[in-house]
Amino acid sequence: MNKVIVTTTINPPTRAIRLFDSLKDWHLIVVGDKKTPPNYQLKRGTYFSPEEQEKFDKRLSDLIGWNSIQRRNFGFLLANKMNADIIATIDDDNIPYKNWGSNLLIEKKISVNYYKTKLSVFDPIGATNYKNLWHRGFPLSLIPLREYANKSKKILSFDVQADFWNGDPDVDAICRMQYLPDCNFTDHYFPLTSNKISPFNSQNTFLSKKILKDYFVFPHVGRMDDIWASFYVQAKGFKVVYAKPSVYQKRNVHDLIKDMKNEYLGYENNLTLVKDLKTNPENLFKYMPEKSLEAFKLYKKHFK
Repeated sequence: MNKVIVTTTINPPTRAIRLFDSLKDWHLIVVGDKKTPPNYQLKRGTYFSPEEQEKFDKRLSDLIGWNSIQRRNFGFLLANKMNADIIATIDDDNIPYKNWGSNLLIEKKISVNYYKTKLSVFDPIGATNYKNLWHRGFPLSLIPLREYANKSKKILSFDVQADFWNGDPDVDAICRMQYLPDCNFTDHYFPLTSNKISPFNSQNTFLSKKILKDYFVFPHVGRMDDIWASFYVQAKGFKVVYAKPSVYQKRNVHDLIKDMKNEYLGYENNLTLVKDLKTNPENLFKYMPEKSLEAFKLYKKHFK
């Protein structure tokens, strides 16, 4: 099985990057940006330089823009060119545990904790031992209405495996300012899934190759880039399972007010957007600039 890890960074190789680069069963792709040190080097993996990205698809590069975490889309395209079977998308501040990537659940029939909710969106964090927290992208108006009583065991298969993260979890800026969480998630809550769309991120997530042509972290929508990608692929029929933590996130320095501003598009639209997706997944593009849709169309052309 051909397994590829994709990330982007503006930092010199971090501890997390060095550990991912040392994994013998995986090949790491680091997508460079204008702020990435020009002498960036990996021992085993591939550094995809800004110059190489421009040669690969100049128009897509221009539409995504520089100094943008969405440069990782070029890593997905390179992984596809490498005929990857499993693609892991990670962040450079997520330090992998020794067992990272060894418990792959994708495209296997597995027993999961299955939650049924009447809400339009399911929040996976509230199903754990941190019931006060919520996942980035979960509609704020639904937080007090979350429900987890209707739980059963089911045997299902999945296209996406979203592993959790100890330490600083992936919550939105409002949640982080209120709780300053430092988490240690209990394993027995996992794996879990639900009957409704739910947010998952691009920081510690495994994708089946069949999903890759539809999975695109959208530029020009702030911190909804990966959240709206997750909503879109689920609206297309792909299924996600949440698995126990496999990394410790020692989060890079963030300005929480800036993060909150970059999440506002989601605060305002996520609930309505998810309802629109039930009618047609392509309704997503009503919520974003035309150049985001144009970039996605160029991305998809590489899979034909």
